[in-house]
Amino acid sequence: MAGKRGGESTGSRAASAAGKTLGSGNASKAAKSAAGSALAQRGSKDVTSPKAASAAAKTLTNPNASKAAKSAAGSALTQRPGKR
Repeated sequence: MAGKRGGESTGSRAASAAGKTLGSGNASKAAKSAAGSALAQRGSKDVTSPKAASAAAKTLTNPNASKAAKSAAGSALTQRPGKR
């Protein structure tokens, strides 16, 4: 989702990926945290908390994380407010 800025809600693909991650028995705690953050922001203008952003970053750097988990984590990070 190029050009997405903090405060925009989670898209339908990312929400679907987040749902798959939350339902997975193999997803890590960090992946589920990032997915939960992404889903919580579905249809809202909320932004990702620092704790959820940290979990999302761990998920993106985890070579064992699923594609769905990484998609949800990426969505959560794009909703992190930029430093101005």
